[in-house]
Amino acid sequence: MKNLNRLLRPKSIAVLGAGWALNVIEQCRKMGFKGQVWPVHPTKAEIGGLNAYASLADLPEVPDATFIGVNRFATIEVVAELAALGAGGAICFASGWTEAGEPELQAQLIAAAGDMPILGPNCYGVINYLDGALLWPDQHGGIPVEKGVALVSQSSNIVINLGMQKRALPVAYVACLGNAAVVGLADLAGALLDDPRVTALGMYIEGIDDAPAFAALAERARAMGKGVVCIKSGKTELSRTAAASHTASLAGGGAASSAFLRQIGVAEVNTPSELIETLKIFHVHGTGLGQRLCSLSCSGGEAGLVADLAAPYGIEFPAVPTGVKARLNEILGPIVTVANPLDYHTFIWGDGPRTTDVFTTMLSGYDAGIYIIDPPRSDRCDPSGYQPALDAIVAAQASTGKPAFPVASMPENFDEAYAMRLMDQGVVTLLGLETALAAIKAAQVVPGGVGWRPAQALPPRESVLLSEAEGKALLAKTGVAVPRAVAAATLAGVAVQAAGLTPPYALKGLGFAHKTEAGAVRLGLTSLEGQAEMSGATGYLLEEMVTGAVAEILLGLQRDPVYGVTLTLGMGGVTAEVLADTVTLVLPTTEAQVLEAMRGLRLWPLLDGYRGRPKADMAAVADIAVRLGNLMLADASLEEIEINPILVRPDGAVAVDALVRMA
Repeated sequence: MKNLNRLLRPKSIAVLGAGWALNVIEQCRKMGFKGQVWPVHPTKAEIGGLNAYASLADLPEVPDATFIGVNRFATIEVVAELAALGAGGAICFASGWTEAGEPELQAQLIAAAGDMPILGPNCYGVINYLDGALLWPDQHGGIPVEKGVALVSQSSNIVINLGMQKRALPVAYVACLGNAAVVGLADLAGALLDDPRVTALGMYIEGIDDAPAFAALAERARAMGKGVVCIKSGKTELSRTAAASHTASLAGGGAASSAFLRQIGVAEVNTPSELIETLKIFHVHGTGLGQRLCSLSCSGGEAGLVADLAAPYGIEFPAVPTGVKARLNEILGPIVTVANPLDYHTFIWGDGPRTTDVFTTMLSGYDAGIYIIDPPRSDRCDPSGYQPALDAIVAAQASTGKPAFPVASMPENFDEAYAMRLMDQGVVTLLGLETALAAIKAAQVVPGGVGWRPAQALPPRESVLLSEAEGKALLAKTGVAVPRAVAAATLAGVAVQAAGLTPPYALKGLGFAHKTEAGAVRLGLTSLEGQAEMSGATGYLLEEMVTGAVAEILLGLQRDPVYGVTLTLGMGGVTAEVLADTVTLVLPTTEAQVLEAMRGLRLWPLLDGYRGRPKADMAAVADIAVRLGNLMLADASLEEIEINPILVRPDGAVAVDALVRMA
């Protein structure tokens, strides 16, 4: 890992490129940078009111950080010269490298950098609001802070937009990665987290270059008590070319990345607004936001809206504890129905002490509280009547030590300046009800396991499909139950061996990835007399049919080029893709983790004895998952294993169809 201290927290900055250099100088000046800024230009005597130096060699000292705003070919020369001088690092602004089909040029840049860290190329830069150091060639929306969150992005425009937020989020750093030719995502994020003034980390990620390093970063952040939240783009595209299996289509897109982030304890959100609101929670309250929430509002409509909007996020509002309910009944009287969400009506409106009593009493029974409040717009109305309620929220948090969130139902309904004043008091105002709920859910992320790392990823390879008979033989060696069966190259050959099996039979043609669609499955046979050949079959498999099953489960394992090996589980059979009810995990994993993940299936109740149905032995499924997962981890030649379905009985489970691909 390269040392980024001088680059991120410089005491001297060199800038190259006339127009871009002027912008960097102006931004450093506006932010009150106390270090040295040295423009470098071969012909200009001054830039931005500062004396310009004809070359890097003419500088009074070796610069800590350099903004390189020249063309890509000149950039390589400058980087080589800076590295030879022992400079602290550089921003490579120019585009036209690997992203433009010029990987050889980027390789030259990497070689020129040597041990010197560079951000980019194709990178906008970095802003340090703590020290006023800006290697940034444009406007930005931040102000000096003493502490705050760090924003890291693989897209310059996304982080520029985030930096323009008006949501009272203190931002300590803004940093772009560009092509990440030398400094990767985990390296940059880790260097920012190491600054004790950084409270949390927010990221826009297009691709994770080193999954084990990223998992280590998340674990380090957790040890520091600093929350990490990200937007992972590309969810609507398959992460790899769909193969012959259901698993490839069901686990494509963002399933693997979301599973990985969840397992390492990184909060994932979908929008920039959700990212900012989650960061606000992490900034003030750190990680580990509790699950037990209460909601308070002075309107039944608002209470109902909170409950409705919370449901899709899996947020529930537990019943009011007995002691809390008794005290609230005393304060509010018989007309108000004490419930959660609570509509406290307007009887106490404007009465500071009673409002404080209600807000504090309710919050005392929960981990955190949502207080719906939309002050009138100050340009046309008088919002002063809302002050007692706002003061009561602050008092409730101070008294209980639990997070109290003022929540505006629409973001424009809360003044930024007032939200900043509340932030200074340690109270996080959340803007937009639905966004607030998404942020609260994200901030409840469960910490990842200590020491967990994904398996080493392998590059995509050509592979071959084993026959079902060969695949099941492999499963059986691992201890997975499969039907008793015989196989032969011809139908007649199977018929000769059928006497050793007990009907009813399942007759399958080999050589098909999806036998049902090919008409290569015949079920419920009592004999093979009169059976016709199957067109296109390369052989035949005759099995004893499995009886007594109460569920069909799909289990798929496949290599992932980023996350190593993924495990997908869900409702199986021929309708697997129609149901699309699956969960994904990244290996390694345990039986307990598999069972916990499967409880998140929409149709889990059908597996767990719904309305008197027999319970499926899901522990047996978890056992199969872990056995085959360990097999994949131990045998690098295995590319994919899919069983669809596993027929699950009340006691035990049998793999009745297997698709195995090997490199």
